[in-house]
Amino acid sequence: MNTSLEVEYWVIDDDGELTPPESLADVSEYTEREFVEPLFELKTPPCGSIAELRTTFVEQLEAVLAEADRIDKGLVPLGTPINCDGIERRPGERGRIQREVLGSNFEYASYCAGTHLHFEKRNVTDQLNALIALDPALALVSSSPYYQGERVANSARAHCYRKEAYAEFPRHGQLWNYVESVGEWSRRLERCFEEFEEEALAAGVDGDAIAENFSADDVVWTPVRLRDEMPTVEWRSPDAALPSQLLRLADELYAVMETIHETNVEIGDGSRDDATGYVTGEGVQLPDYDTVFDLAGAAIGKGLESTPVVNYLDRMGFSVTDYHPIATQIGGRQYVTKSDARELRLEYASRLESDVEQLAATID
Repeated sequence: MNTSLEVEYWVIDDDGELTPPESLADVSEYTEREFVEPLFELKTPPCGSIAELRTTFVEQLEAVLAEADRIDKGLVPLGTPINCDGIERRPGERGRIQREVLGSNFEYASYCAGTHLHFEKRNVTDQLNALIALDPALALVSSSPYYQGERVANSARAHCYRKEAYAEFPRHGQLWNYVESVGEWSRRLERCFEEFEEEALAAGVDGDAIAENFSADDVVWTPVRLRDEMPTVEWRSPDAALPSQLLRLADELYAVMETIHETNVEIGDGSRDDATGYVTGEGVQLPDYDTVFDLAGAAIGKGLESTPVVNYLDRMGFSVTDYHPIATQIGGRQYVTKSDARELRLEYASRLESDVEQLAATID
């Protein structure tokens, strides 16, 4: 099963200040700038195994870090910049339209850096439903509890998207319910696009501009998406994190996705004690959606401090004790000053470099 990884990292200078990526975005065809100035994205090509994904990802990071060293910049594996001055968005018609429709709440998205995992389309309905059910696994790599210095949730990024940026358009940013078919998923997307188009027109946006910049395929942020151009099923919930953490998560999620291809997948109805979800070689049971939604909320708010989340992820095949999320290591304060945030960014840029060195030493 082909799998690929996309990660957004903050770019900093030697003082820990956020800065544009400049030549980092030109290292290869898989590196590019993001929609805000200090954010950089690294993508892997589709990889046929986790071993190949690991090797490819590490080699790409080594090339990027070599260029970063040359131009005195660093990459920061945090879901938000912790605390900083205002972040400037790059000019673009798509962002302008989103700002017109979503209002000032859309600015929350400018402070978020995440990870996207892509899985080759196979039994797509089961894949969609499994990734919905596995949304609480975002707690395994949560990397920032802070939004502009304030502690808001174990995953401030997920909180900002789901509770703030799309507060007025919950269907565009929330975790969706299970589906019975791909056609049902497509119809949901069409309805969301129609809703967005209606609001954009009401806000005075030209219809041609909407058509040129948006489609049903890309109008929503939802944590699980179908991508026709890959073609993949995409999970977008995790924060940016250290490469070793993301590769561990990719490995275990890949195993679950392989299992659902080889066995029966059932959805519990919440009426039985055994309907709380599990993954075994003999079958996969996904909890009812209300249970998943509550667990996802606990994962965002409390992370691995939530016993129900930990127990659930263990049943779903994750080795929870092997994960040490950054958020739990830096989340002891209610407020972080801009000065302390710069120090944290410098610290975790250094940790990312060490992490990549250690990973590279394990690759033949």
